[in-house]
Order: sequence, then structure tokens, then C-alpha cells
Amino acid sequence: MKEGGKGVEKKFTLITGATSGIGWELSKVFGKHGHNLLIIGRNEEKLKSIRDELPKEIEIITLKGDLKDATFIERIKKMVEKEDIFIEFLVNNAGLGSFGEFQYIDKDVDLNMIDINVRALTHLTKIFLPDMIKKNSGGVMNLCSTAAFSPGPYMTVYYATKAYVLSFTEGIKEEVSGKNIKISAICPGPTKTAFQSTAKVKKAEFAKKTLMKPEEVAEISYKEFMKGKTVVVPGLNNKFLVAGSKILPRKCLSKIICKVNGK
Repeated sequence: MKEGGKGVEKKFTLITGATSGIGWELSKVFGKHGHNLLIIGRNEEKLKSIRDELPKEIEIITLKGDLKDATFIERIKKMVEKEDIFIEFLVNNAGLGSFGEFQYIDKDVDLNMIDINVRALTHLTKIFLPDMIKKNSGGVMNLCSTAAFSPGPYMTVYYATKAYVLSFTEGIKEEVSGKNIKISAICPGPTKTAFQSTAKVKKAEFAKKTLMKPEEVAEISYKEFMKGKTVVVPGLNNKFLVAGSKILPRKCLSKIICKVNGK
């Protein structure tokens, strides 16, 4: 971090899960638009290497840690306070997934997913949103999914966590209505990232053909977030999917998702 005048508050964008996939592409997009970055990730080597791929004009802070650990989140808070940083934009991008029948998935896999997808996202927003409200500036971008709009057999807990993120985001957006604060739920469909393989997701062949590139998702997400849109669904195919999920009966949706997930 560059030296600054003592007591001079600096604006940063905090991005979790920022070393790969959509999170990495969002880091590049925010950086391209001149935002100083506080990047959170678990891979120390990637955290060190990404500096070379981001604009030299911005300030970059990297912090290694696991968001499953609530004490790590509190450490982020203390560091921000010590450095007199204003988290102008919070990007809750970090997320986990799993694939298979609920009864056979190890309980720690699903509980860790809830910790990252729900608890950590809520904890970070609880810490940084009040300062945004006080300053009447900034915003929160929560990475959600088209999964939020339907039941998700064979990815049951993942879909449920994303339903929480969507509801949570829409709720706080209404609470800050009338203020100069942006609150968005980004709802991409399946994207060409390591998420699919890490979660051991199996998709039907027809579903694989609709995968978007993470850089496309990031560009659309940033643009719509800055416009103040609450729910952002990148890609025409995904928009059709979400529209259909609002019309079809839930039982029918479950059967369709079951087929999409390759079962």
C-alpha cells in the first residue's frame, strides 16, 4: 500500500474470492475504472501474482484468509479501521457449491457452503454497510445466481443459499431506498469458471452450450451495478430462464432443474 497522509481516509473496493473466475474479472473491471482494491482470497501465490495484472495507478491491498472463520472477518474490519479506509464498495463474490444427493454429501461440505455463501456475506455487509449509510455513498454487490429463482435438486443447499442472497439483497435495497447507495444481486447462470469442476457439477450437454465467459459477466455486472439496478441477470438465455421460473409451477421447475443437472 502506498503511503498517504495520516488521518486521510482512502476509498477502496473490497472483493472476496477475487483470485479466480468472476471475482478475478470483477477485480480487473473495478481496477480499470480506477477503484483501489482490497482483495481477499485463500491462495497466497495468486494474491501475490495478481498485482502485476492490475493497473499500476491504483492501490492494492491483498489479504489471505478463510471467510469461514469469523475471526478473520473481524481482522479485516480492524485492519480497515487501522488504515483509515472507507470500503466504498463491497463485492461479496466468494462462494462454494456442491453436487449430488443431499443425503450423501458430507455435512461439513454443506455447512461450510452455508458459512461462505450466507454467513460471511451477511457478516461483511453488517460491518461495512453502516458506514456507507453514514456517508450516503457506496454500495454492496452480492454474487447470487439464477439458482436463486428455483428449487435445485442435486444442488439443494447451494440453490437455497442463493435464494437467501437474493432475498437479503432485495430487503436491504428497500431499507436504503432514497439514499445514494447501490445494492445489487448479480444472478449469472452457469459460467466458464473453476466453480463447475470444484463443486463437481455435472451439466446436461445442452446446458453446457449456454455457459457465459466470466469477463462478460463481470463487465455487465459492473455496468448495471453502477446504474443502481437491484437484480442483474447477465445474458439473454439467463433472462429467459429467470422469466420462465416465475411462470412455471415449482414442481415443474424441480423436474427441469433435475434434468439440467444431468440426472
